[in-house]
Formats: sequence, C-alpha cells, structure tokens
Amino acid sequence: MENLSHSSPTQARRAARHAAHRGAWTIAGDLPASFRYAAQGLGYGFISQRNFRIHVITGAVVFGLGLWLQLGLLKLAVLVLTVAAVLVLELLNTAIEAVVDLAIGRRFHPLARIAKDCAAAAVLVAAISSMLIAALLLMPPLLERLQG
Repeated sequence: MENLSHSSPTQARRAARHAAHRGAWTIAGDLPASFRYAAQGLGYGFISQRNFRIHVITGAVVFGLGLWLQLGLLKLAVLVLTVAAVLVLELLNTAIEAVVDLAIGRRFHPLARIAKDCAAAAVLVAAISSMLIAALLLMPPLLERLQG
C-alpha cells in the first residue's frame, strides 16, 4: 500500500481508483464471469436447498395459473415480483447460513443462532405474504371460471 499523505489529490484519487478496481475485479475479471458465478449460485441453491426448489416449483405453478386465468400484465408482474422476493430471500438465507458456518465452524454461538433464525424468518414472512398476494389475485378469477 502506498503512502498517500504526500501525494496530490489527483494522485490520491487515481491510486484509490486503482486499488478499488483491483479489489472489485479480482474475483470476476469480466461480465460473463460474473454471470457464471451468479448461475453457479442459482444452481447451488436449486440443488442443495429443498425449500428453494419448492419455491421455484410453486412460483412456476402460480405463474402458469395466472396465465391460464388470463390475468392482466400488472397482476402477473405482481406475482413475479412476490415469487422473486421469496427466491432472493431464500438465496440470502443460504448465503447467511454458509457465512455463519464458515465463521464459527461446528461450535454453537447464540448470535449465530439468531442470525440463522432471523434469515429463515425473513423467508417465512415473504413466503406467507406471497401466498396471500397470490390468493388475492388468483381466487376471484379462478372461482369465476369454476362457477361459469
């Protein structure tokens, strides 16, 4: 690390940009690599997390039902956003669990339990909210179609 105390503001900014650039692109050297890493994360979530698979399948069924019921674009967009929120939170929950396990290993720590429980609770709140939103959007046209 170079000493920036005797450099000009321009040199300091240039050095800071260079350091930030080195750190930001060390892992993912290019945009395609970033997408590959993201795809690997999705794949890991799908393969290793049963609840993620359940949410993906449920979301696909709900979206298919919305298409079959010919919901408007805005209602379909709301369904997509709510399902996406659940999936994002499930991935974040998985990441938090992995980081906590990495940090503490096999030891028990009450803060680790709190972190994991709160992350899981966030997924639960989103999943319940998503179910309620889906019911509110799908039930009226579904009942209409079944009755008529």
